Amino acid sequence: MSAEQPGPGSAGSIPRHARVVVIGGGVIGTSVAYHLALMGWREVVLLERDRLTSGTTWHAAGLMVTFGSTSETSTEMRKYARDLYRRLEAETGQSTGLAQIGFIEVAADKDRLEEYRRVAAFNRYCGIDVHEISAREVQELFPLARVDDIEAGFYVREDGRVNPVDVTMALAKGARQRGVKIIEGVAVTDVLTRRGRVSGVRTALGDIRTEIVVNCAGMWARQLGARSGVTIANQAAEHYYLITEPIRDLPPKMPVLEDPGAYGYYREEGGGLMVGLFEPVCAPWRVEGIPEDFSFGELPPDWERVTPFLERAMSRVPITAEVGMKKLFCGPESFTPDLRPILGEAPELAGYFVAAGLNSIGVLTGGGVGRVLAHWIVTGRPDVDVTGFNIDRLHPTQTNPQYRRERTVESLGMVYKCHYPFMSLETARGVRRSPYHERLAAAGAYFREVSGWESPDWYGQPGTTPDPGPLSWQRPSWFERWEQEHRAARERVVVMDMSFMGKFLVQGRDAGRVLNFISGNEVDGAAGVITYTQWLNEGGTLEADLTVTKLAEDRYLVVVTDTMVRHAETWLRRHIPEDALAVVSDVTSAYGQLNVQGPSSRALLQKLTSTDLSNSSFPFRTAREIDLGFARVLCIRITYLGELGYELYIPAEQAVHVYDRIIAAGEEFGLAHAGLKALGSLRMEKGYRDYGHDIDNTDVPYEVGLGFALDLKKPGGFIGKEAVLAQKARGPLTRRLVQVLIKDPQPLMFHAEVVHRDGVPVGYVRAASYGHTLGGAVGLAMIEPKVVVDEDYLGSGRWEVDIAGRRYPAAVSARPLYDPQMKRIHS
Repeated sequence: MSAEQPGPGSAGSIPRHARVVVIGGGVIGTSVAYHLALMGWREVVLLERDRLTSGTTWHAAGLMVTFGSTSETSTEMRKYARDLYRRLEAETGQSTGLAQIGFIEVAADKDRLEEYRRVAAFNRYCGIDVHEISAREVQELFPLARVDDIEAGFYVREDGRVNPVDVTMALAKGARQRGVKIIEGVAVTDVLTRRGRVSGVRTALGDIRTEIVVNCAGMWARQLGARSGVTIANQAAEHYYLITEPIRDLPPKMPVLEDPGAYGYYREEGGGLMVGLFEPVCAPWRVEGIPEDFSFGELPPDWERVTPFLERAMSRVPITAEVGMKKLFCGPESFTPDLRPILGEAPELAGYFVAAGLNSIGVLTGGGVGRVLAHWIVTGRPDVDVTGFNIDRLHPTQTNPQYRRERTVESLGMVYKCHYPFMSLETARGVRRSPYHERLAAAGAYFREVSGWESPDWYGQPGTTPDPGPLSWQRPSWFERWEQEHRAARERVVVMDMSFMGKFLVQGRDAGRVLNFISGNEVDGAAGVITYTQWLNEGGTLEADLTVTKLAEDRYLVVVTDTMVRHAETWLRRHIPEDALAVVSDVTSAYGQLNVQGPSSRALLQKLTSTDLSNSSFPFRTAREIDLGFARVLCIRITYLGELGYELYIPAEQAVHVYDRIIAAGEEFGLAHAGLKALGSLRMEKGYRDYGHDIDNTDVPYEVGLGFALDLKKPGGFIGKEAVLAQKARGPLTRRLVQVLIKDPQPLMFHAEVVHRDGVPVGYVRAASYGHTLGGAVGLAMIEPKVVVDEDYLGSGRWEVDIAGRRYPAAVSARPLYDPQMKRIHS
C-alpha cells in the first residue's frame, strides 16, 4: 500500500484541489505524472481505481524495441523511453529490469525484406544503430531459431526487454520524489465540467477541483470518456503469449527475436521461452464494456481459435513445441481503428487530455508518450508532429459497438502484416458515402476509406468491380489506369469526387474579423474570393492549412482536408471571443463536391451555365453561385492539381443531377474520372502541401514554402505573427521543405526515404507519389543539414535518395518542378 493511499472510507484524505489529475496508474499514467513533475509542475495527483499496473501493464511482454516505425515521432518516443528506463534506476533506486540483450526482426520473404530495408534506412537516420544480418548470423545470435527460409535479419544491439511492473514503479517513485500524490484504491466516477471545460473530478471520497485531467485509463478510457461526451475509439482484444517449461542448456542472453511472418515474438522467460502472438484475425473482448472491477485479470484461452496461429509461431523456434508448456496466457490489450495511439486534448472538452489506445506498445513508448503529453499540457502545444496521433482525428461513429467489433479484428491483425504502401482497410466500411457513390461505382471506381468516407482511389473499366491485384512494393497492377487518369487531367479534363473535404459555414456580424485574426493571410477582403491560408499558434507553427471563401460580408466558407476536420473546427471555436457574434456550422454532408480540372474544364462547364467563365469575367480565385442545369452551384476557380480548374459545391439533393449533366457534356472533351491516386501524383508534381502528411504542427510557414500566404501588414495582425516575425529575423533558413525527383523512372517512393547530399544524410521524404508527367517518383522532403539551405545549396552537390538500401540519383528544388510560373493555372 502506498503512503498516499487512503484507507477504506477515510473521507477527507484526498486533496481538494490539484493542478492536474491523472487518471490511471499504469505505465502511461505514471509516465505522464512523472514528466509533469519533471517539468516543474506541482499539485499533480494520480488516481488509480485499484493498484498500480492492475489493468494491462502488469501482463505486458516488456519488449523494449526502437526498430520498426517510419514515424519520426514514434521512433523518437521509443528512443527516449529506452534512455529513460536506463537512467531511472540511478535516479530512483528502483530497477526497471532493462536488459539490453539486443533485438532481431527477421524477414522470411522478399516483401518483408523490402519493408525492413526501407524501415532500417529511416531508423538509421533517426539514430538507431540497426544492422542487416544474414540468416547464419541470426542463428549465431539466437541458436534455437529455424533459419532455413530467412532472407535477412535486422539487429539492434542496444534494444532488449524491461520489466513492465518495475518500469511503472520506478516512474511512480520518481514522480513521488518530485511531489506527485499517487493515490490507489480511488476510482474517478465522473469528470466535472463548467462552460465547456474541465472543472474537477468526482470520486467516492469527494471531489477534487482541477482544470486539467489526463485520461490514462487504458482499456477503460473509452467508457470514462463517454461519460463526458469525449470520443475515445479504443477497444480491448484478446492477446496471447505462451511460456514454456525451463529449457535445458538454454543459451544465455539471447536477443529478443520477432518474426511477424510467423505471427510471433520470442524471448527468455523463467529459464524457458516466451512465445508472444499477434494473430492476423483476433477476438475483441467485452465490446459492450470492460467490467469496472476487472483487475490483474486473465481471460480463458480460446484454444480452438488460437492453436493454428500458435503452431505457426512455434515453428520458428521448434524447441518450443518439444518442451512442456507452463502457461498459455490470455489477457486484454486495447487497440485503435488505425493502430495509432490516442493523444492530446479532447475537441469536445477543454482541459480533458487523453493518452490511451497504445496498441500493445505502451511499455516501449510509454516514457516518450509521457514526455510528449506533459510538454503539451505545460506549454500548451506539442513539440513533435502529432497530426497522426491527435485524438481529434477520431469521429464519434468509431466508438459504435459494431464498428469497434469489426475494425478491431483487422487493426490487431495489422500489427504483424506487411505494411504495403497501397494497403486499404477493409472492415467497418460504408460508413459515409457521397451522393455520387452509385454513379462512381458504375464508372468502375475502386473505393478506399478516407476518414470514414468511401472515396474513389482509381478507376477500372466502367461497369466492372475493379480488382486491385496482389499488394506489392512494386508498381501495382492498376498503374497504367492511374497514369491515364493523371494524363487526362494534364491534357484534357477530369472530374473528381471531393465530398469528403471538411466544410464549415462561418456566419455572423464578427465572422470576418474572427477569421482574419485566426488566419495568417488576408481573408476578409472583397466578397466572392477564395483565399489560401494557414492557421498558426502563438509559437508560429502550423495548426491548419485550408481555404477561406468570403461569400458575403457576414458569411464565409472554410474548407479543410478530411483528417483535420475536428482539429480545425475546435481551433476555430476556441478562438472566437466571448463577445463576438460568429456561428460555426459543419456543412460537410450538406454538399456534394465535384472538382472539374484540366485544360478543357472551362469549355466543358461553359456548355452547362449561362455565367461567363472567361478569364476576364471569372479569374483565378473567383467564387460565385452559378446556374448549372436545374441547380444553383457554388463555383470556385481554384486548383489542387496545377491546372485550370473549378470546385463545385452542390446541394446534396441536386448533386446527382449536376453530375449527370457534367458527364453527358464531358464526352465531347474526353472527360475522365480521376481518383485519389491521380490527385496525389498531380499535386505532388506541383509541390502542393497536404497538412498531416508533408507539413505538420512543428513547421514554420517559411520553412515549408508558405511564407507567401502570410500577410504581415494587414490591420490587427494574426495569431502567431510575433513568432513569425522573430523567425524571419533569424535570417536564412537551415531547414526547408523541397521537392525531390528520382531520375531513374523505375523505383517508387512512398514515405520516409532518406535523402543524401554528397553521401551525407540531410533529411527524409515526408510524402511521395509517382510523377507521370515528370517521369519518376516525386516527393516532398524536409532537409535539415544545419547549414543554410538556399538555391546554391540545392543546386550543387550530389543528391541521392535511399530506397530500400539502394541509393538513386535525384534532383531537388524549392520551386515547383511542374509549371513553376503557374501559367496553366491562370490560362
